[in-house]
Amino acid sequence: MSGQIHQQYSELPNQPTPSAMQTAITRLFGIQHPLLCPGMSYIATPELVAAVSNAGGLGILATGPLNAEQTRSAIRRIRELTDKPFGIGCTLMMPGAADNAQVALEERAPVINYSLGKGDWIAKAAHAYGGKVLATVVTEKHAKSAEKCGADALLVTGHEAAAHGGSVTSLVLTPAIRRASALPIVAAGGFADGAGLIAALALGADAVAMGSRLAMTRESPVHAATKEMVLQRGAADTLYSKNFDGLWCRMMDTPASRRACRKPLGLLPAAFRASQMARRMGMPVMKVAIGGMLSQPQALRQLALFGAATESIRLAIQEGNHEKGVQLIGQAQGLIDDVPSVAELFARVMADAQACRARIASL
Repeated sequence: MSGQIHQQYSELPNQPTPSAMQTAITRLFGIQHPLLCPGMSYIATPELVAAVSNAGGLGILATGPLNAEQTRSAIRRIRELTDKPFGIGCTLMMPGAADNAQVALEERAPVINYSLGKGDWIAKAAHAYGGKVLATVVTEKHAKSAEKCGADALLVTGHEAAAHGGSVTSLVLTPAIRRASALPIVAAGGFADGAGLIAALALGADAVAMGSRLAMTRESPVHAATKEMVLQRGAADTLYSKNFDGLWCRMMDTPASRRACRKPLGLLPAAFRASQMARRMGMPVMKVAIGGMLSQPQALRQLALFGAATESIRLAIQEGNHEKGVQLIGQAQGLIDDVPSVAELFARVMADAQACRARIASL
């Protein structure tokens, strides 16, 4: 890639495309709509990320299942598919995440979204080339810490969200963090339509992330059988448990999920499953394990649980296997009744948001 093209793709534009709804987030990231796709493992692939960015939002690549070489290839694939801003997600607690973040910095990714760790070094390096940093938080304390570490904006994940949402619902968490921080906010958890966007803006957010809704689009790699299951389920058809991967996690309510949440997985079977996943991803198993034992034994157990859960997540998403697979999904699944393209979805969301705003103004 030539230096000129690299410059075009890696730097955020000073002036975003005109939009009927500009917010602090659209101006910060140089996007058209205040709509984001979070970095969902096995779902936020280069193709879905690019589709979101091309439709005027911000797509964030999931690097959890990727090693550094795969992350670099994925970033370059995104740039083949779009010239719009995009993000790279890094869950810093995961093995290999720091390497993936370093790759994102070397590739001058426009936005880096980090979670479950301290991202001051990411912010410093990203700001050096004009990149922006989005920190995922679930408490006011996390928000204040992220602000001190140099984050440019916050992804505030409420209780309704898929996977690791906080213990407080978006209805309360969003305004609570708005009081605690002046940074732009992306609200996540329970948002799937135009009314939700307007509600989030009223609560103090500047955009919404719609993971479950975007997982149910034509560009999403989620297996057709899994998409059909989402269409059949309501808002209450989820489980929220700490037994699946060691952190409080929301998933689709299925027999397999109930079995997975019955009791915490033991360390030895978790370590065995995690080592299988590490080999699949090309990660140095013994280096990760020995480093964990010497530094943070409890963190090593969490890594083992994460690794063991990863295969269950992959089975549901990629193979539609719900005998052994577990599908992470938010309560917004109850608001989803079709599988449009990303562009169609965004056009609908923004039109509905404008209609909702007009209805409220008429009261």
